[in-house]
Amino acid sequence: MFNSKTRTNLVAVLLGLIAISLSSAASADSGFYLGGSVGNSSVSADVPDPGLGNDINFDDNDFAWKAFGGFVFDLPVIQLGVEAGYFDLGGPSINVLTEKAEIAISGWEAFGVAGIDLGPVGVFLKYGMVSWDADLNLGDLKGTEDGSDPAYGAGLRFMLGSLEIRGEYEVLDISDADDVSMLSAGVVWRF
Repeated sequence: MFNSKTRTNLVAVLLGLIAISLSSAASADSGFYLGGSVGNSSVSADVPDPGLGNDINFDDNDFAWKAFGGFVFDLPVIQLGVEAGYFDLGGPSINVLTEKAEIAISGWEAFGVAGIDLGPVGVFLKYGMVSWDADLNLGDLKGTEDGSDPAYGAGLRFMLGSLEIRGEYEVLDISDADDVSMLSAGVVWRF
């Protein structure tokens, strides 16, 4: 019915139409976003105490927040994106003898994000790096630590048009700490 050249042209046209429809579907919901979250940080670490000669078993929670932005490529089945932001894990503190020990951690983060939408609800995973600064205070003794380490997280989102409500759990895999994490809820605006 069709010769070889006609079939090749027909397949090329069909593949072109599929590619155009996929790219227009992807660009329809692809774009930039800005957001912010508030929540609870958890910090657990063995901190050296120069005054006592022993490690202090530090374990506390505090109010935390972050501001972030990114770009999402909304493909037919999955979403892929990049996200970067600033976080502040507050100043968790414990009492050591008669002194207050406090660790205040803040820094910058960058992630690759992959997600799946199931109607208005979606789930996502993220993996990346954090550049952090920690201010350590024990009475009159003060110190600062910093570094860059891997970070990862998972979350759930609910979309209402351009508005997204997000809940997520992130872990900063800081090598000198047992646990540095944040559980948060936030709002994202896509434009």
